[in-house]
Amino acid sequence: MEGDSQLELYEIVADRLKEAHARVRTLQVPEGVRMALTRKLLVVTAAAKHDLADAARRLDRLMKDLDEGRFPEDD
Repeated sequence: MEGDSQLELYEIVADRLKEAHARVRTLQVPEGVRMALTRKLLVVTAAAKHDLADAARRLDRLMKDLDEGRFPEDD
């Protein structure tokens, strides 16, 4: 049964990562900000391979930041 819940969480995280990538791609922000957000998404993706629950939490924080218009500084 634990495997089923893990698979379900993986599917949720994968769907949310797709959504997050689409949102970042369409943001009207400087390229440096877009690159920083993309790097954050790559970190979440990498984390999902080792700790799915942590990746889900990181993704929740990132999505909340996007929803509230909080973006990283343009380097």
